Amino acid sequence: MDGGDFAKVGTDEGADRSKLVQGLWRPPKQPEDEGLKLFNSFTRKKEPFRPQSGKRVLWYTCGPTVYDASHMGHARAYISFDILRRVMTDYFNYDVSYVMNITDIDDKIIKRARVHHLIESYAAAGHTREKVIADAEAALKKFNAEKIANESCSLKRGAMDDIFGKCKAALEDYKKAAAATPSTEFCKTFSEPLGNFLDDQFGHTIVDNAIFNKLPRFWEEDYHKDMAALHVQPADILTRVSEYVPEITDFIKKIIDNGYAYEAEGSVYFDTVKFDHSEDHHYAKLVPEAFGDLEALTEGEGVLSEQAHGKRQAMDFALWKTSKPGEPAWDSPWGRGRPGWHIECSVMATAVLGDKLDIHAGGVDLRFPHHDNEIAQSEAYFQCDSWVNYFLHSGHLTISGCKMSKSLKNFITIKEALTQYTARQIRLMFLLHSWRSTLDYSPDVMDIAIKFEKTLKEFFLTVKDLIRSAGNSHPKWTADDLSLRDKYFASKQKIHEALCDSVDTRTAMDNIRDIIGSTNVYIQERVAAKAQAHPALLQHISLYLTRMMRVFGVIDSDESIGFTVGDKSGNVEETILPYVSALADFRELVRKEAREVKAANILQFCDRIRDDVLPNLGVRLEDREGQPPAVKLVDKNELMKEREAKLQAEEEKRVEKERKKREIEEARLAKERQMRVPPSELFRSQTDKFSLFDDKGMPTHDHEGKEISKGQLKKLEKLYQTHEAKFKELAAQNGNALPNGNAS
Repeated sequence: MDGGDFAKVGTDEGADRSKLVQGLWRPPKQPEDEGLKLFNSFTRKKEPFRPQSGKRVLWYTCGPTVYDASHMGHARAYISFDILRRVMTDYFNYDVSYVMNITDIDDKIIKRARVHHLIESYAAAGHTREKVIADAEAALKKFNAEKIANESCSLKRGAMDDIFGKCKAALEDYKKAAAATPSTEFCKTFSEPLGNFLDDQFGHTIVDNAIFNKLPRFWEEDYHKDMAALHVQPADILTRVSEYVPEITDFIKKIIDNGYAYEAEGSVYFDTVKFDHSEDHHYAKLVPEAFGDLEALTEGEGVLSEQAHGKRQAMDFALWKTSKPGEPAWDSPWGRGRPGWHIECSVMATAVLGDKLDIHAGGVDLRFPHHDNEIAQSEAYFQCDSWVNYFLHSGHLTISGCKMSKSLKNFITIKEALTQYTARQIRLMFLLHSWRSTLDYSPDVMDIAIKFEKTLKEFFLTVKDLIRSAGNSHPKWTADDLSLRDKYFASKQKIHEALCDSVDTRTAMDNIRDIIGSTNVYIQERVAAKAQAHPALLQHISLYLTRMMRVFGVIDSDESIGFTVGDKSGNVEETILPYVSALADFRELVRKEAREVKAANILQFCDRIRDDVLPNLGVRLEDREGQPPAVKLVDKNELMKEREAKLQAEEEKRVEKERKKREIEEARLAKERQMRVPPSELFRSQTDKFSLFDDKGMPTHDHEGKEISKGQLKKLEKLYQTHEAKFKELAAQNGNALPNGNAS
């Protein structure tokens, strides 16, 4: 039929013209996807995430106060927010502007810098032994009377008692030592009692601001090194309090102009009562039940804050502190002083992100008073009723149920943790738990993360080997293939729903484990049936899991599947595996021939290549019955550990086998020795049970002199008869010579 024929059909008067137009198309029904929800501390529930400007997100996170080494409590917060940030950026495709501050002006920093400087000067001063001993004893006495005796918290008091005990021991050692100058270790041990002792006497004499700058610069650099070691992405914008002092004074002036702050004796305080009584404002939005918690407010004011004169209400907090002698100071309209803690974040966040934030994040312990005070002073500055849309708070990290804290001396530094575990294992630990729940750090919790890591590694190695072995084959999809595909799609949807549910990585990881488990079962069944696992399906699954691990920050390389092996500068697998595979194939041919001619030595050489040579090159070779060997590139150190564990297991197995063999032999010899005992002597040696015997050697009385009962005597006679029979049997085997050497 040509075009003319079609034209005739189209103009046929009897044709149904409704069939000559395209039919109505209806889109398939889709379940409503509300998208990402985040647990918002403002409402204490999960809320749909709606940024102010499309996909752009303005995010501010409270950074560290840098006066000491970062510990795992810090890792808890910053890895958690790193995971959230990565998920929002790389999974939900938000354009996140991530800002974090460094607090380098703070009472703790000032006190620590002074103490550190005074201790260093004291150690270098060349004091006599008598003075050092006198000062140390006075320092301990003062520490005990003023610190330990007045501490109401039992945990903090326990930590102080521990310091006191160590100092006393160090002092006794110093008294016995010949050296006059106290050692570095002595000064380190005594840093708190002696440092406070010296600070009380000489702290007010320190006027050089460089002393207060040196300490935070050192610990800031140390913090960044720790974050890099943990693979935490650096902030897009990093701010330091010391760089924003002019902006802070301007911010405070406007709050005063708006009527919510007042000056008193060179300091400036926020008027919480006036703010709370304002029709448009509400103080303590995050933790309203903490309103009036003077203990928390006092702690938030800083360790150097004394009873403030001129404060209108006890709940008011400092925006600007007048500096006393021995404290750093900057010029301001109210005299020389320094910023209060809470004002710093409000100013820096505003300076770089503007008048409204999408997200503000920090540890859960910052909710009150720090974040509530930030909210109040920022709303007072902008004369608004909302400064932040979503507040995110990460959960505590505890040890044995106690919050990890420098004041409790129960913290584990990040560097210490990284000597025991890898950054990947630590990140997996956090991924396997909710980012906003309390997590108790322990070896058991880390073991779960290590096992998950091993599951991932072995899965990727197995799948890569199967895909590589399949070459360019495109087999027909079987019912087993389709079944696994459906399970995979179902789990993939659950992972998406979990991430939408306030980035629930725990549920997401559970479903990732399910995908791996289902795929491993599928592979085992295909191998058992001597059938091929579908390479396209395996590749699809492994690429997805690799992508999710990259989103979570577990994988930081561009490797297409799984973890990087060796040098990250190139694809080691593509370069090395063809050569290793050729060696593996050649070895398999040699093994096959060696089996046929029963050449045991050659088979041993082949085993040595597998067990000794290749592991030292970072190659694991797995022999498979009836199939080519699996070739897997694995970190050399990991293979060496596997080999050591295997050798140890084999040695333990050998020792256990020898032990059992020895026990059996000892039991046989004991039985034989027992058989050689004449029946008349069978019970006579059991003096702990019996005391009198008849002529035949049968017991008549127990060890207490009581007559043996008829029932017990019957049992003993049965034992006697059984033993007598065995004794005679042994005598017969020895040519009628009794086992004791007498003739029968």
